[in-house]
Amino acid sequence: MERFDFLVIGGGIAGLSFALKVADKGTVAVLFKREAQISSTSWAQGGIAAVAEADDNIELHIEDTLKTGGGLSDPNIVELVVSEGPARVQELVDLGVEFDREEDSSFHLHREGGHSRRRVFHSADATGYEIQRALLQAARKHKNISLFENVSAIDLITTRKLGIDFHKPNRALGAYILMGPKKIEAFVADKILMATGGAGKVYLYTSNPDIATGDGIAMCYRAGCRVANMEFFQFHPTCLYHPDAKSFLITEAMRGEGARLRRRDGDLFMHRYDDAQELAPRDIVARAIDHEMKISGHEHVLLDITHKSPEFIREHFPTIYKRCLEYGYDITTQSIPVVPAAHFCCGGVVTDEWGRTDIENLYAAGECAHTGLHGANRLASNSLLEGVVFGHRTANHALQNFNRSPRQEPIPEWDTRGAVESEEQVIISQNWDEIRRFMWNYVGIVRSDKRLERALRRSEIIEQEITDYYWNFHVTSDLLELRNLSLVSNLVIRCAMQRKESRGLHYTIDHPHKDDAFLKDTVIAP
Repeated sequence: MERFDFLVIGGGIAGLSFALKVADKGTVAVLFKREAQISSTSWAQGGIAAVAEADDNIELHIEDTLKTGGGLSDPNIVELVVSEGPARVQELVDLGVEFDREEDSSFHLHREGGHSRRRVFHSADATGYEIQRALLQAARKHKNISLFENVSAIDLITTRKLGIDFHKPNRALGAYILMGPKKIEAFVADKILMATGGAGKVYLYTSNPDIATGDGIAMCYRAGCRVANMEFFQFHPTCLYHPDAKSFLITEAMRGEGARLRRRDGDLFMHRYDDAQELAPRDIVARAIDHEMKISGHEHVLLDITHKSPEFIREHFPTIYKRCLEYGYDITTQSIPVVPAAHFCCGGVVTDEWGRTDIENLYAAGECAHTGLHGANRLASNSLLEGVVFGHRTANHALQNFNRSPRQEPIPEWDTRGAVESEEQVIISQNWDEIRRFMWNYVGIVRSDKRLERALRRSEIIEQEITDYYWNFHVTSDLLELRNLSLVSNLVIRCAMQRKESRGLHYTIDHPHKDDAFLKDTVIAP
């Protein structure tokens, strides 16, 4: 058994921000499913949004966020996050994050879709990687922070699961962690932060890293937490279309700098869908691309920035330029073939303004949490902002309520319950592929009642197969991911079936208009 004062499951911007802020007061364990540099944060290209220019202000950022959120963003949370944003970004700068600057040393700011001003701090087109680098560097230097790489969280340990203190509210005590083949240990802590990132791998095509399997959402739901708004899955409009270009994102900042979307015959089309054209919110752009692909029969559209100088393109988008060149596209002279892909989960574990969940001592922050900021659609570059703001807020609340007294609850060792080694790994790969394919076909950018019903039937059958498999065989990291992915897909479908309207990222051909009867969060309790 491992004992710490604070346990952080997930090491992106939210998890590491939390760890650094509580580490002076106690010991911290930060768990990474893969190597520490691999996180949803490190894959974020565009940047982090915060008011900085004289022609911008907090009210405008709030207005842009609320407008994009389709009426479902919590105004109080939006004001809180946007107002705290500049201070949190300055903390990142002080920590050593190197955002791009102009010749006069002022910050070079991008403008992205849905923003009325330039307010997106960035480090070329690899902002998340730079933020992850700086946070990790600071965490590795702190004597109270222990980093555990290549480990998988199985489930939370709570008083309800242990059958103790039924007369008191459910409390989180720790988590069971798969440390290696057949090696499972209990990590026990006074305060626990769930910061596992997103769930994009629930879809066939995604911009997310392979680790984005909805682990935190699934674990919290199984432990007794409500989840909300899982139907609002954001599809990024522009991922590189190439059989070998696995999940490579073409940042929205490129459209912010003037890139245009064209059909394969060269015709521009965004003017037919929104007055903002390429700078329309992502849901509008993604649906426009999806529609153009369907009516043309083509498998992709084109993103064209060739009207900019080669020097400008290589300076502002060096990562994209180099990666596209590897696949045979010189973006200084050629358009980029792009398709939409699952990108960001706007729903998640229900939290309050301090990141508290329904379970005592358990917090959630970052993409796995539903804070109320994004509503029905996320404003570009508000995700890293949300992560760093709630990393800060959860840390503050955890420290104010920190109890260093030793744990008294008996934590049992992991019970294998007669599990044996599996000789049927094909079950995992088959169900993994089937979930992602029916989610893409039935619960994707455009939905219908019939598609959702079909998806739910398949989801329930597969979930039962996985449950039987889970209790009969030794757990592996692949099995844990599949188990979580299956549950998350079910939650997305059930939320989508409840919303009989089209709003934000949820679009259904059977209910194509907004209906104020559904001007509320879609909440599912265990």
